[in-house]
Amino acid sequence: MSDRVSPADRRAALGRRGEQLAAGWYRRRGYEVLARNWSTRNGELDLVVARRGELVFCEVKTRTSRRFGHPVEAVHAAKQRRIRQLALQWMAATGVHRSRLRFDVAAVEGRRVTVWRGAF
Repeated sequence: MSDRVSPADRRAALGRRGEQLAAGWYRRRGYEVLARNWSTRNGELDLVVARRGELVFCEVKTRTSRRFGHPVEAVHAAKQRRIRQLALQWMAATGVHRSRLRFDVAAVEGRRVTVWRGAF
């Protein structure tokens, strides 16, 4: 039996680490983390955070290099549409609403977190 970790397991662990770092970034700025990895059969929301009447849905992209481009480039138009639809589903399922909504993208490279507020 091999002790080797599969590429899929490595990617999942990398993604979890990136989401943890992004959640910490928001907490340090006074946001409350309402959900992490909320999923339905239609997809998954990485982070849902709130502060001062604003509800933020954040897509987290974690990379070890830029060999395949900048992490934010992976959040294309179809993914943006899916995240918007999932946000509506999350609000309907939880009953949590705010007067303002925002969609962010967090790029995690190593331990560095860069957040594009209102990315789409």
